[in-house]
Amino acid sequence: MPFVILDRDGVINFETKNYVKSPDEWEAIPGSLEAIARLCRAGIRVVIATNQSGIGRGLFDIDALNRIHKKLIRQTLERGGKIDAIFFCPHAPDVRCDCRKPKPGLLLDASNRLGEPLSGIPFVGDSMSDITAAKNAGARPILVKTGNGLSTYTELMRKKKRTFDVSDTFENLLDFVDDFIVSEHKN
Repeated sequence: MPFVILDRDGVINFETKNYVKSPDEWEAIPGSLEAIARLCRAGIRVVIATNQSGIGRGLFDIDALNRIHKKLIRQTLERGGKIDAIFFCPHAPDVRCDCRKPKPGLLLDASNRLGEPLSGIPFVGDSMSDITAAKNAGARPILVKTGNGLSTYTELMRKKKRTFDVSDTFENLLDFVDDFIVSEHKN
């Protein structure tokens, strides 16, 4: 069964400068949970891969992260969707690890757990680290203009030599999902 990997902050929920540290601070971007539900109805599994360096920085703990993810899962279920797995990197940027994006560890873990190769699998993100992680893992990078996505898109457009196909850019997760489901049914 096909799957899609999503970044969390800036793709599914609004991002904050001071990190999403509690369920009260977690707020879905309009349309994002419906997008996940549409993927599920189309038979596509949904996986999340997210850097959560607030844990490594001591801003919140694993219990708070679990409560945030419970809210995400509950609200997704209420709309008819399902999150198959959540992979996260808890490390601060100064820690050497293989899981912090742009390194491919989270995506490779998802591939191994699901028993599916990453070739052609979309990884939807809003930052250069997401695009780079997708490339490093052999997945298909997709950029959405929510979260940091608009500034990432602007940065990409300024580059003379682009290493990312900007045609794989969408206004938001729902726009990507609608396009992806149509293209999946053509194949």
